[in-house]
Amino acid sequence: MRADRPLIGAVLFLAVGLALIFGYCTGTTGMNIGFPVSGSSLQVAFSTYGPAVPGGLALIAIGLLFLIVAILAAVVGEIAGIGGTGPAWYAPRRREREQLLNRQQREERVEAGREFPE
Repeated sequence: MRADRPLIGAVLFLAVGLALIFGYCTGTTGMNIGFPVSGSSLQVAFSTYGPAVPGGLALIAIGLLFLIVAILAAVVGEIAGIGGTGPAWYAPRRREREQLLNRQQREERVEAGREFPE
């Protein structure tokens, strides 16, 4: 399984979920910088109300599920590609089988008189 489609889905669901939560939020931010640096601080406080809360959390949960699926698909794809000559999506044997099948089908058509030999 290729990991690109679940990854795209994960990014979309996470982005829409976070956009819902932050789009309907109210809050404040504050930053204090001091010397020594250990005296510096950053405060972020926000609250989200209404249907954006369950909707945003549901979309984030679906996005995280897709992200887990994408990570597992990438790991399985890499493990499956260890024994071969390249990545999992590269299958030279499949190409050879397709060429052999095409050759056999062409020979059958030539023998049946439906096609002229080269």
